[in-house]
Amino acid sequence: MMQISMTASICAAGIFVATAAFGQSEPIIHDAEHYILAAQHGDKWMTEDKEIDAKLAELREKFGTPPNIIHIMWDDTAVGEIGIPEIQIVRGFSTPNMNKMAEEGINFMRMYTEPACTPSRAAVLTGRYAKRTGMYTVSFPIERSGIDADEVTLAEVLSQAGYATAFYGKWHLGDTEPSYAHNQGFDEAFFTPYNQVPSMWVPEAESANVITGMFPEMYGNDPYDIDNAWQPRGSVWTLEGTKGGKTYEWGPPPKITNYWDIETESQNRTFAFIEKNAETKKPFYVAYWPILLSFVPDPRNPIKLTANKNALQEALVRTDNFIGELRTKLEALNISENTLIVMMADNGPFTHHGPRGMVETLYTGGKGDFTEGGVRVPAIAYWPGMIGPGEIVGDIIHEMDLFTTFARLGGATRYIPRDRVIDGVDQTSLFINGDTYSRRDYVMIYQGPDLAAAVKGRFKRDWANALAGLSGAEFYDLYTDPREQHGEMIEQFHIKSMFNIQRQRHEIWMAKYPNRDDATFGPALTNIENVRPETVNVYTAPVDPKDLPFDPKEVWAHKLPWSPSDQ
Repeated sequence: MMQISMTASICAAGIFVATAAFGQSEPIIHDAEHYILAAQHGDKWMTEDKEIDAKLAELREKFGTPPNIIHIMWDDTAVGEIGIPEIQIVRGFSTPNMNKMAEEGINFMRMYTEPACTPSRAAVLTGRYAKRTGMYTVSFPIERSGIDADEVTLAEVLSQAGYATAFYGKWHLGDTEPSYAHNQGFDEAFFTPYNQVPSMWVPEAESANVITGMFPEMYGNDPYDIDNAWQPRGSVWTLEGTKGGKTYEWGPPPKITNYWDIETESQNRTFAFIEKNAETKKPFYVAYWPILLSFVPDPRNPIKLTANKNALQEALVRTDNFIGELRTKLEALNISENTLIVMMADNGPFTHHGPRGMVETLYTGGKGDFTEGGVRVPAIAYWPGMIGPGEIVGDIIHEMDLFTTFARLGGATRYIPRDRVIDGVDQTSLFINGDTYSRRDYVMIYQGPDLAAAVKGRFKRDWANALAGLSGAEFYDLYTDPREQHGEMIEQFHIKSMFNIQRQRHEIWMAKYPNRDDATFGPALTNIENVRPETVNVYTAPVDPKDLPFDPKEVWAHKLPWSPSDQ
């Protein structure tokens, strides 16, 4: 009865329809564009949701719990690098397990993300553009900032619905204590606060001239180097902890094999977590985000697995081997049909100054870019019995939608906060019904805090390169010109004002629900139980602060103007 009575208001105001099914008095606040779609399609969505609820109820009756959710997300991969074996065969590598799961599940062709690591990871976990959470800058060690304690993560939402939650792998959302993964809702966490850059901070890299200055004892004396505290002399690779518990360092630098062992340990813990919760019949959500690679080779494994032999492709094959083992494990535990697996990249390939093998495949651009190559990624969903085989989905979906969709599947929609904009929309219908069932046809693309472009269906507008004066060739038809090589002006003037209105609605909503200005500052790497002296030096001033005319903590918190190099 509640669903039926909501129909009129959905059509009038575009209320997010899934909230009604869970008896919510207050709707989730979405970005303004969503209400335009909901006003047109609310009745149809409500009919779909009734059918979906019936399917989920039947599944829960069969297994006794809501579905388990496994999210695997790695770095810097172009659309076509996985899931399309015809491309792999001429690239010198293969991922047969992921390719098979793409054949037996969904292969998403328009999965959008934020353009770089930290923003992308924040967007998935909060269901919000990184612009809103202040996490729009790619964090590099030593960061002294992180995701704010007030942000509500998917782990927190699902925990309230009775899920066991765990994170293993590359976190990259800050090095302050509130930003640690086990302080952001995860029951168990084994995580790297940074990206893969610290893997280069080892004597082997100094000796090979990959880095300079971190180990000055390894080269001749420089009489002009008079500030011995200017460069960091230490770091942390991996932290671990449990919700509400203490924090410990695992596998400290600079032993390079410790870095490579992060992946093995993450995979082992993922399996152990799954087995433990399958045995106790407790629903689980596990985010395994592979560290993927180091910039210094593993001396124990000099032989390459692929003809391609570059770092990314080698890592994709190793990840594929794990996914094959994961599928076998779920089948052996008899929970495969009650487990959704989503596999994807966090952004496009590292084409600008990155390692060899990071190249454009189908689309122009890569990591950091607002072009399709920077923000469209390979993505596969696998869920036997719920997702039909052979689904190739051309609808737009955004990584933020996973937040709301996973919450819906877990019966946790009621725990999504109502005091802020949630950009992620419920895409359960797209997952279960397949192609053409998306509830999104728009994307706002940010580079850092700046709105660079927008997508609406097949059309795209480039604001980043717009010049003063008459309109330029700032418009693209992505069906006609998917590589964005030939911007148009006169041919697409009819959509100029439409994009303006889309932006106006978006920015008015931002004024109504203000963004967090920046990542939240604080001391780095504190309250580690087994802290090493090198780590203490990271957050200890090299001189007595009383001898300085300024407070070092005040300097850390001083906001610099954003630069494109910060992404």
